[in-house]
Amino acid sequence: MFVLGIETSCDETSLAVVRDGKKVLANVIASQNRVHQKFGGVVPELASRAHVEVIDSLFLKALRDSKITSREISLIAVTASPGLKGSLLIGSTFGRALSFASHIPLTEVNHLCAHLAANFLIEKDIKFPAVGLVVSGGHTNLFCLESRSKMKILGETLDDAAGEVFDKVARVLNLEYPGGPSLEKVAKKGDPLAIKFPCAYLGKKSLDFSFSGIKTSVIYYVKKYGSSGDIADIAASFQKAVIKVLVEKVRRAVNLKKTKTLLLGGGVASNRVLRGEMKKFALAEGIDLFIPSPILCTDNAAMVASLGYYLYSQSDQT
Repeated sequence: MFVLGIETSCDETSLAVVRDGKKVLANVIASQNRVHQKFGGVVPELASRAHVEVIDSLFLKALRDSKITSREISLIAVTASPGLKGSLLIGSTFGRALSFASHIPLTEVNHLCAHLAANFLIEKDIKFPAVGLVVSGGHTNLFCLESRSKMKILGETLDDAAGEVFDKVARVLNLEYPGGPSLEKVAKKGDPLAIKFPCAYLGKKSLDFSFSGIKTSVIYYVKKYGSSGDIADIAASFQKAVIKVLVEKVRRAVNLKKTKTLLLGGGVASNRVLRGEMKKFALAEGIDLFIPSPILCTDNAAMVASLGYYLYSQSDQT
């Protein structure tokens, strides 16, 4: 089965063709970094316009790259939520129009669950139940995966998401947009033990996240001491504090669900320090850890197509 995936939840337009939920035949992505760079963040109206400008050409390119025709598409999977309403509407409208015109079934996909489904594109032997951690610009969520198509939220961010505070702290430090990768780059030169920023755990059993306190602490630190001479130390110490919380919350979730399988997803899962700390944790606890390649951590349509395939296959059986 050839599945067309459509992803327009924020500032990347992506269309992909995936066969049977596993084999990526095409995964075309158009970034909007240049559009939003001068604003220091995503401008929703500009994001919507940019999606409109490229979605047609990306669809044709996805067909060319996958070497199939539109008549061979068996299913359309489109991101329905969460995301910017205007951006989501562009992808949804395109998918529904194609579905109606070509008589192709369409399934709606949750963007966060799709990030975890990116692991299905690279790994076949994932054992369930599993714990999944999604770390992106707008969300930090823990999931329990009962199967490839059944995921339930265990915990979520109560204020700023991890990726969001990476971007905000990067702006405070006057780093280039996008902030997350810039901060990670600067942090490589710093001492992660130089400054002790607070970590919010929200109680001994909580699986929710709160990073606004860390962000505020960095802001006050910069106001008090300045950042001209120790930007690298600030970045490294901040990054360590955020990742320490992420690892601890994963530890709690894994112990609660008594599972030996952990999946990561989301743009922040590209962070090398986070990947390294999660690998250390998994090795020490005897856990099978799965992390997508960096290109599949960012917003992309291949993960949407993969999850759409399993959702559709499951509904077809019931």
